[in-house]
Amino acid sequence: MADTHPDKLSLVLFSGSFDKVHYALAMAAAALAVNKPATLFFTMGAARALLAEDEGGPGWRHLLSGENALPPLEADAALRAKGLGGFEELLSACVMLGGQVMVCEMGLKALGLDFSQLRPDVEIAPGGLVTFLTDASKDGALVFV
Repeated sequence: MADTHPDKLSLVLFSGSFDKVHYALAMAAAALAVNKPATLFFTMGAARALLAEDEGGPGWRHLLSGENALPPLEADAALRAKGLGGFEELLSACVMLGGQVMVCEMGLKALGLDFSQLRPDVEIAPGGLVTFLTDASKDGALVFV
């Protein structure tokens, strides 16, 4: 019987909502944990998740409140209090397990951001839609979040 499971997970993180970005990180970490390659392509509002930390805290605090209506820092603390992976833990897991993190140059421009404003502790590949689609697998899953 042929294997019908996708051989790779390619995620487009478009939404600037904390809960959607958090769940996309959880999906990618799960795929990587079962040895499925994963690429996270951050664009538009979701690109804020990759902002560097500053005196006010982590850059991802600039994401929008999710469906739970809690600001990102509070939503993250609530998840961690329930024993769930927090934003930093999931992003770190994705990086340590070999996930590829890409940021859309068009998305950055649309937000008025520059690549130099992104996290220096995460290897982030700049690119565009062509780069992302070239990276995707014909036998993989492409998910838009």
